[in-house]
Amino acid sequence: MFALGVDPGLSRCGYGAVVRERSGLRAVAAGVIRTPPDQPVGERLAALLAELRSLLAELGPDVVAVERVLFQANARTAMAVGQASGVALVAAAERGCPVAQYSPNEVKQAVVGYGSASKPQVQRMVQALLGLDERPRQPDTADALALAVCHLSGAPLRAAVAAKTGVAP
Repeated sequence: MFALGVDPGLSRCGYGAVVRERSGLRAVAAGVIRTPPDQPVGERLAALLAELRSLLAELGPDVVAVERVLFQANARTAMAVGQASGVALVAAAERGCPVAQYSPNEVKQAVVGYGSASKPQVQRMVQALLGLDERPRQPDTADALALAVCHLSGAPLRAAVAAKTGVAP
């Protein structure tokens, strides 16, 4: 199974592609999509959509894992993150790619084992789980890789439940 994690943001949108192999999990691609803050929001969202479409076409993931937008203290930031999240959902839907959404606490719990883990803890665990030479420097990249790892780590359990209940995961 091959998952693309997306940590949505209008200024910085992290992405991380992870594949499950017999030997374990392996990072295939990771980075940050940036949009210039001096451009109008509509143009920035269009640029983000174009980049995500390109990534999806190039990588061809089986699933896209997107961070679920939860409450943020700054309403303006929450709106921008929500808009970027919507763009990621649209890009995946256009490709017919299933989407899974996870809260930040669910991701931290799956990757670190503690739902209130710090950014550096997530970065170190992503490095360890994926066998990276160094930890991802950008928190957005680490979070996106963590989203993909979160989805892939829960996939066997979801498949087993689906097989027993006949309900698709």
